[in-house]
Amino acid sequence: MKIAVPKEIKNHEYRVALTPTGVRELTERGHQVAVQTSAGDGSGFPDADYEAAGATLEADVDTLWRDAELILKVKEPQSEEVARLGEGQALFTYLHLAAEETLTRELMATGATCIAYETVTDDQGGLPLLAPMSRVAGRMAVQAGAHSLEKAQGGSGILLPGVPGVAPAKVAVIGGGVVGENAARMALGLGADVTVLDKSLPRLEALDHRYQGRLHTVYSTTDALEKATRESDLIIGAVLVPGAAAPKLITREQLSDMHPGSVLVDVAIDQGGCFETSKPTTHDEPTYIIDDVVHYCVANMPGAVARTSTQALTNATIPFITALADKGWKRALAEDEHFLPGLNVHAGQVTHPAVAEAFGLDSVDPHTIVS
Repeated sequence: MKIAVPKEIKNHEYRVALTPTGVRELTERGHQVAVQTSAGDGSGFPDADYEAAGATLEADVDTLWRDAELILKVKEPQSEEVARLGEGQALFTYLHLAAEETLTRELMATGATCIAYETVTDDQGGLPLLAPMSRVAGRMAVQAGAHSLEKAQGGSGILLPGVPGVAPAKVAVIGGGVVGENAARMALGLGADVTVLDKSLPRLEALDHRYQGRLHTVYSTTDALEKATRESDLIIGAVLVPGAAAPKLITREQLSDMHPGSVLVDVAIDQGGCFETSKPTTHDEPTYIIDDVVHYCVANMPGAVARTSTQALTNATIPFITALADKGWKRALAEDEHFLPGLNVHAGQVTHPAVAEAFGLDSVDPHTIVS
């Protein structure tokens, strides 16, 4: 199969879809991998490493896309990339379409097959291709939140762990999944006073057992969320509804209950954000302030630690990429009930029900397509 790895063009996106190690796994199976010149530079993987792994370097981006059967990316395609995508091609990347109606309709118009990392499942009900970046984003959320609490950044001037004689900051993490646990773990490690809110009692029980009382666990209710907004110095939004838009858990009105200089970090921003006042930001301008509350809503947080993120992503995606290359997308999805939910758009049709519901579109059962 002819596989293309373009250079990412989203703002401050330094990741690349494959490491040279991943390329070698494919070329040794007889597949042709074309990597755009300098695509791996931001992650610390020079062109020479890709050539040594068996890839062909391609400087012309139009040629790269035109000749590919399978295109591997990290972030959702930007407008100029969508224009290069066509019928008969398969795209495998993070899409987060439930928060992107324009992109959804643009991808439908291409006629291409679009498979999303974030909706592939596993036999435990997890999201194995979202999990690596969720771990990175969860840990980064605490770093970003701690920095945003500094007075020079508009924050209240609180040091997350405090010092002897001065209490640590209070951190609330909304959502106890992969992002939430990694955020809580990081905040605990820095010495903060950490509370996790979630609606799953088994999940709260597991966290309580794992952290042996060092972590406060609270069942998430309206009262609990209101209490968190009143008392927390840093709130991390870590909720996820697979494939769907994130619920809005803190309203504009509730911001007035927060301490001036408090910080909201919305890790769910790729799915529309879980705070009513959230809007996507970039690494160039990561924060903004509404009602004296600092908002950090960078939509590609892991892109800032590109080398770690690229390695973690390739470790997770390479078995699925190999299946697509060896079998073709239709057979690969048909033979794996957990890979099939990754199909979001095919030949002008939406195949993921949560995406279709978000925009009032008809949804086609993906089983009918791969059969």
